[in-house]
Amino acid sequence: MNTRVNDEPGAAASLTERAYAVLRDRLVMLEIKPGEPINEERLRGELGVGRTPIREALKRLEQERLVVAYPRRGTFATDVNISDLSHISEVRRTLEPLAAASAADRATPQDRVALTELRSELETATRPGDNTALLRDDVGVHRAIYRCVHNPFLEDTLVSYDNLATRIWCVFLPRLSGMAGHVDEHVPLLTAIVEGDTEKAAELAAQHVTGFERAIRALI
Repeated sequence: MNTRVNDEPGAAASLTERAYAVLRDRLVMLEIKPGEPINEERLRGELGVGRTPIREALKRLEQERLVVAYPRRGTFATDVNISDLSHISEVRRTLEPLAAASAADRATPQDRVALTELRSELETATRPGDNTALLRDDVGVHRAIYRCVHNPFLEDTLVSYDNLATRIWCVFLPRLSGMAGHVDEHVPLLTAIVEGDTEKAAELAAQHVTGFERAIRALI
């Protein structure tokens, strides 16, 4: 499956947006470990951007609780606190059903075609035992649904909380079983959205978020 976590169109994105997208996804997938310092010099070389795009991206990531800056010490990836799970889940139990219902109601014909193609990719994907690939698929599907809400303020909030939830997933990824089933839950959800069934979409989204919290708590 070709769903990518980094879903910004690189040709159109500004340098800051591209720096933000790359940094965000490395932080979300714990490629930059919790507590690890952000090496701005190395990032500038890797991304081919100047100091300003990196600094602007880090400011945004700090607002999203993915990095923290300390005077005279630098910027670091935030820790992943499992104690935050209940708070994150409380917000997502409200917002994810709202997003799914709104997407079912507001998705354009082009959106529905894209979601149908994404559903087909999920149904035919083969990723035996690769929880990381499954998690990237999960993130990609969530972001695709959020785009169909057509509310940039709600979309940004949804992405932010899904990012925080995904970081918790990553901590437990080596111990998680049934990850494929969790991702496959998106198939009927996408069907409900494509068919415009707002009530079913909201119900399935709520079940999906509840299942995430239950799976993590089983390992704590």
